[in-house]
Amino acid sequence: MTERSATAPRPRVDAAERILRAAIRRIVTSGAAALTMHEVSEEAGVSKGLIHYHFHDKETLLARMVEWMTRHLVAREHAALASSVPRHAIDDLWNWLEAELERGQIRVLLELAEWRGPLVQTAIRESANARRDASAASIEQLFSLLGLRPRIPARLLADVVVAFVDGLAIAIAIDHEKNARAAFDVFWLSLLSLAE
Repeated sequence: MTERSATAPRPRVDAAERILRAAIRRIVTSGAAALTMHEVSEEAGVSKGLIHYHFHDKETLLARMVEWMTRHLVAREHAALASSVPRHAIDDLWNWLEAELERGQIRVLLELAEWRGPLVQTAIRESANARRDASAASIEQLFSLLGLRPRIPARLLADVVVAFVDGLAIAIAIDHEKNARAAFDVFWLSLLSLAE
């Protein structure tokens, strides 16, 4: 280890990202309707002025938050099966989903789908398309890893998978004791039965 790398400071998360992460934590805890810029500023450790500098208003903050969450959610989904092997593919996909359910960001996206502002609505539509594309890619990769070919196009199955994931996120929020893994296994066994 060189002297420089041993003493180099860790990269700091920039203020805009700290604000986004703080806003997400506040919504996971209290909901979007209850979100205030004051709470976000306290959670992020920044001034309200800095929030307005980066995001102008609450609508812009929420729209950028949808984009940020979606970008990271899709990247994590792509990574879930990137180095998977057939024997562990279903478990790898479950591990990704379990971590997403724990984060609570899917619930935040669902809650923000009800937001009436045009910036948020546009971001939500783009998020839905990105999530559908990621799901289609995961379906194709999973079927390929297992040496199967779906009888129904992956794009059509992707709509069903995203709806299932969203429903599971809501069910977990309502009942923390719900056996999400059992539901996941039954769901994927059903989908895999659609193979040729």
